[in-house]
Amino acid sequence: MPPIAITAGEPAGIGPDLCVEIAQRPHRASLVVVGDPDLLRERADLLGLPLQVNVVTRNDPVPPHRPGELCVTPVPLATRSTPGLLSPANGEYVLTTLKLAVEGCIDGRYSALVTAPVHKGVINEAGVPFTGHTEFLAALTGGHPVMMLACPGLRVALATTHLPLRDVADAIDRPLLERVLGILERDLQQRFGIALPRILVCGLNPHAGEGGYLGREEIDIIEPALESLRERGMMLEGPLPADTLFTPKYLDRADAVLAMYHDQGLPVLKHRGFGQAVNITLGLPVIRTSVDHGTALELAGTGKADAGSLLAAIDEAIGMAGRRDGS
Repeated sequence: MPPIAITAGEPAGIGPDLCVEIAQRPHRASLVVVGDPDLLRERADLLGLPLQVNVVTRNDPVPPHRPGELCVTPVPLATRSTPGLLSPANGEYVLTTLKLAVEGCIDGRYSALVTAPVHKGVINEAGVPFTGHTEFLAALTGGHPVMMLACPGLRVALATTHLPLRDVADAIDRPLLERVLGILERDLQQRFGIALPRILVCGLNPHAGEGGYLGREEIDIIEPALESLRERGMMLEGPLPADTLFTPKYLDRADAVLAMYHDQGLPVLKHRGFGQAVNITLGLPVIRTSVDHGTALELAGTGKADAGSLLAAIDEAIGMAGRRDGS
């Protein structure tokens, strides 16, 4: 299996710390961090952890991972980074690491991409419109991205991602739901080995609209979309009230949940599995996983950052790549 690419994320945040932390452990595949080698060495010194950086360029072979070592494809910072202090000058650095990692996935040098957290605000301050990893990767690769977070026992995908709440209802229509649910079913089959996925679908409104008294989106949009997909053989249940869907009565017989918007489904998942959850982007031609948290600037360089979610994201990426390749 080709190596897994890991982008180091926001240089002032905990991304570099986490890369140093995961270097200390064994892994089931070779790893390549795309980032600034000097930044990683500095952060290792600050954390008091041993780190041998092995610089690898495009055509260099990548050796098996060894604890205490890290293969790094070099991308230089625009300006020196201090833990916890954001600098818009390094916004383009973050995007360059992503572009190089995606290019490597597309041309087969990497099996999958794992991303450390970035700071959306500082990238925008650098003059680059940026709403998030998911949207940026979709622009690079094509396809319709579907954001799904997973932790042991629960997978939650989103019909819409980083939208203001007032825009959500207008964004949800029948073509969107049919496309998102089609991608969710296909990737659960192809990337997770689930032959006939069972998917629960949240309503948009409280009590799933309560028969139209609390909104008609369930009647006019969501249910017709689900019925059309059921006729094609999909196993769908809903629209269900989101305040009762996330209970064992429903979850025990489901492979995934589709929430209508970001803060409808993700608070439940993060309450259940924060620190061990993985952000997975479906619907792209490359495998991409990420952490379930942000840059945590206040923890950068302190040694208090928890690498659990990044380790889970790496393990998930290796598993997905192995299932794809039949290994």
